[in-house]
Amino acid sequence: MEVALLADDAIGVRDTKAEGKGPILTFTRAEWDAFIGGAKDGEFDLT
Repeated sequence: MEVALLADDAIGVRDTKAEGKGPILTFTRAEWDAFIGGAKDGEFDLT
């Protein structure tokens, strides 16, 4: 996975295994911060 800061403070995420052929998902800074916060808090843990 590759994460990059895009224009207008957006965050881009793509699967590097797709060799540039897959989609780039874009998130606002607020969406990305909420995701990272949830990951740190264990919101996405499988157990």
